[in-house]
Amino acid sequence: MKQPGAYPKRGKGFARAATLVQSRVRSASEGRGFAETRLLTHWAEIVGADTAKCATPVNVTYGKGGMGATLTLLTTGAMAPMLDMQREEIREKVNACYGYRAISRVRITQTAPTGFAEGRVAFSPAPKVKPAPDAQVLAKAAAVSRDVASDDLRTALEALATNVLSKHKS
Repeated sequence: MKQPGAYPKRGKGFARAATLVQSRVRSASEGRGFAETRLLTHWAEIVGADTAKCATPVNVTYGKGGMGATLTLLTTGAMAPMLDMQREEIREKVNACYGYRAISRVRITQTAPTGFAEGRVAFSPAPKVKPAPDAQVLAKAAAVSRDVASDDLRTALEALATNVLSKHKS
């Protein structure tokens, strides 16, 4: 006999997030010509980290004859010649992902083929290297925060004083 307030179990419980969005990701990627979504989701693993930093796949177009597709890559202007030299390697790696010779050409563009709104390049720049402060600046920063009782506040004040004292005056 059922207990009052007990609800029937409707499923197997929790589902992985990947299975919940898999159909939507597949339909969105197929709209761009990507029959193999792994090309988008594992791009850095397929072509390598260095290539993935400077290029991203935009779409795959199929010709009328069906003799292979064209993969369009989006990159910045300075990296286009570097990618141009790696076209064959990229094509071979992508075809290895598909498992057959699906891609016959690799096209490199600096804007997305659908318009300027989607063509904004969002590649991350190299991190800035901050020079280490000299010993004189560190000594002055320690002198500024010497009388503070709280360790956390003293550390924060030392970091602030170091940043202020090491700024170059323009």
